[in-house]
Amino acid sequence: MIRRPAVLLFGVLLALAVPGVARAEDPPYVPWPEFLPALGGKYEPTSEDDCRAGRVQCVDKLIREMERRLERAAGSCDHDAIFELSYLRTTQEYRRASTEPGFFEDPTFVNHQDIVFAAAYFYAYETYHSGARSATPGAWRIAFDAAERRELPAFGNLLLGINAHVQNDLPFALEAIGMVKPDSSSRKTDHDRVNRFLNRVTDGLIAEIARRFDPTIDDTDLPTAIDELLTFQMIPTWREVAWRNAERLAAAPTPWARALVAADIEAYAATQALLLSRTTAYPLWEDSDQRDAYCAQHHDAG
Repeated sequence: MIRRPAVLLFGVLLALAVPGVARAEDPPYVPWPEFLPALGGKYEPTSEDDCRAGRVQCVDKLIREMERRLERAAGSCDHDAIFELSYLRTTQEYRRASTEPGFFEDPTFVNHQDIVFAAAYFYAYETYHSGARSATPGAWRIAFDAAERRELPAFGNLLLGINAHVQNDLPFALEAIGMVKPDSSSRKTDHDRVNRFLNRVTDGLIAEIARRFDPTIDDTDLPTAIDELLTFQMIPTWREVAWRNAERLAAAPTPWARALVAADIEAYAATQALLLSRTTAYPLWEDSDQRDAYCAQHHDAG
């Protein structure tokens, strides 16, 4: 079994941590956020609608939808199941944090943000799988192509999904729902607090992916704890970049200036997706047959 070289793994993650690398093969920009259905609509704390008001009941509804999607993907050993599982476990952990007294300053607002953020992923998934691939955000198109062609081990599928959702979707979701409170103070504190519970997700996620879908995901020449650290400590960095990119969107003085910022965000996320897909792909002498056979036997081993 070929193990991932530690130096290569670290180099890829380091390259992805900070924007600014030269862009190649930038996809054409499609203004997809303008057509994004607003799951839950505009935030209205007094609304009778649980999603508009940001009540935890809407988060529960979101979790049920994610469970349905995961069951569908897992049953067919679809390689998209890796990100589906990751997103479900993250949202379940978010729900626990959101009901923890004092964890968030404004938990109902963050609940609503969580729902809008998920809508971006649902939009990308449904757009791609309905055949409208050219209208799918570039980073997601690369991730879904790789999953459909079964080109990557689970580790690659996971990183491609996280990259697309955080580096591409999150800036638009943050800008859409608003980054300041009614008193004009910043909501950055609650944005940063999300990072506190992300580490808790990884405790069992890698083991579950290995148990159910692809045992090679924890094959590395690094100790497991260090491997997870290199992988998942990039996420707070990506989330920080996403916040700054959302600020750029919000500060754009004209629609044209905003379109340029939006195009830059999407092109950068797509470039990172290309780098990830190339560096985590199976070598020429390997394919996904063993992974798929393993999944067929173990995908329901929750």
